[in-house]
Amino acid sequence: MIRYWLTPSDDPAFDDKVMNICTLYHEAPERAARGEHIMSTDELTGVQALEPTQPDLPTAPGLVRRREYEYIRHGTASFMLNRDVVSGQVVAPSAGPTRTEEDFAVHIAYTVDTDPDASAWHFVVDNLNTHQSETLVRLVADRCGITDDLGVKGKRGILTAQAQPRRLPGRPDPPHRVSLYPRSCLLDEPNRDLAEHPDPQTPQMGHLHLHR
Repeated sequence: MIRYWLTPSDDPAFDDKVMNICTLYHEAPERAARGEHIMSTDELTGVQALEPTQPDLPTAPGLVRRREYEYIRHGTASFMLNRDVVSGQVVAPSAGPTRTEEDFAVHIAYTVDTDPDASAWHFVVDNLNTHQSETLVRLVADRCGITDDLGVKGKRGILTAQAQPRRLPGRPDPPHRVSLYPRSCLLDEPNRDLAEHPDPQTPQMGHLHLHR
């Protein structure tokens, strides 16, 4: 038997970040009533794209739905999902073969475009590098009407460097150390409705807030 455990965070701003996210969740119903959207966002990668060789047999009295055992492989896919913290609904899911910083920025833009009249958008994400990329910073600045000089990636301004969590000497620092995301109960069992009945929407490509 194996029991998972979680290495405590050594981020000095950890408590403030937890308070920020928990406060946002607590205020979510009130904010939603004012036209704001609060999304818990993450990716599900390496999902096998399997096609049964024969159609399912439908349910019947005394029989559950039956699925052909043999299947055809179509490689793997990555899903990007937003779960509305208030309604629990999945909003603007997207799927594709990769999970790059451009893919994530397009996913955020596609999500925001579902309600151009929203008073604000809040996305709760983890510290993955694609969630703090130059592409995303420029998208947020553009959508929020920020015209300040953002600098040059790796050289100056707020794009000088990504904010990276510190690591303990000799220890790998897991990128997903704290689960404050309601989406986790959707992603924990990928073989359920999402994987069995995929209905991905391909992204076409107010105020926007990212909480990490």
